[in-house]
Amino acid sequence: MTDHLPGFLAPWVVSAAVLGLSALLPARRVVGYVRDERTGRLLRYRLNGALVFATMVGLWTAAGYSGVMPWDWLWTHRWSGAAGALALGFVASAAAVLTAPGRGGSLLKELYLGRRANPRMLGGRVDAKMFLYVFGATYLELNLLSFAAHHYLTFPEDPSPGVVVYVALFTWFVCDYLVFERVHLYTYDLFAERVGFKLIWGCLFFYPYFYGVGLWAAADLPNPHAPVWLPVLATLVFFAGWSLARGANMQKFHFKLDPERIFLGRFRPEAISDGERRVLCSGFWGVSRHVNYLGEVLMATGLALSLGQPALVAPWLYPLYYVLLLVPRERDDDRRCAAKYGALWDEYRRRVPWRIVPRVY
Repeated sequence: MTDHLPGFLAPWVVSAAVLGLSALLPARRVVGYVRDERTGRLLRYRLNGALVFATMVGLWTAAGYSGVMPWDWLWTHRWSGAAGALALGFVASAAAVLTAPGRGGSLLKELYLGRRANPRMLGGRVDAKMFLYVFGATYLELNLLSFAAHHYLTFPEDPSPGVVVYVALFTWFVCDYLVFERVHLYTYDLFAERVGFKLIWGCLFFYPYFYGVGLWAAADLPNPHAPVWLPVLATLVFFAGWSLARGANMQKFHFKLDPERIFLGRFRPEAISDGERRVLCSGFWGVSRHVNYLGEVLMATGLALSLGQPALVAPWLYPLYYVLLLVPRERDDDRRCAAKYGALWDEYRRRVPWRIVPRVY
């Protein structure tokens, strides 16, 4: 039992470290898109996710170089660590929901979806949602680095290049999210979801432990000697997806800040308007109504291919998860937008008939 305790406690310690660094390190102060439910004022944020991430990775690297902690410590303790993150997710979810006033619905539903929309911690210095995403991204990266280290320690003479490509692409994915942290203040999670089990457990356990499921399966396997074209194809698919997801999110972000701005110097904004509200319908948002979701699925597909073992089932669980997550989310967002925009949304549906994949769905 004592052998498993350090791994079990690791997510708790890392979450406390991320929370402390989020509150103490310098941060950009920005105004978000979401309004406070009580006052109606736009919420203000302290954003320093990239700095917190770099600090935590630096500490992990220093511990490995100094011999304080083996490079593959998180791999060795992966099961007890996953159990600790699972428990942390349950405890934090219960604490967040049960300490908030009920909203008049089913307790089970409120435990899952949450009661508070945008809670703050440590005297308002840390936004709960942004902390959860920074923790998930940071712990995912630490797991990826540790799992990859295990592979190289196990097969020092003939390691798999696919492991390097996989970690490099995932690191790009994580760093991209944190560098463009402000943009995500304008996305579905921030303005549509509440903080309950779905979000808390998802970020504390599912994000850091499931997203890297491909490496869980491949870190202990020898080099498959995949053809060179496979990691090249994987990289192209990944960055095609990244271009769609990042491009769409950035275009919408700039449109909300300045509706007349020409995005990337070539996408002149076209919008449907009733004089008060505007719906963007050009550029990326003229391709499909959620082309960013297509980008997310393509990135996940590129990651699954990058390991060079396409017949291995586990890496494909990640893109499958995105399909199962984003198709229902698109339906929910479509209903929310229809209620919000009315006839404007009907016109947008007419102009852009495809939900996610152009000419397919």
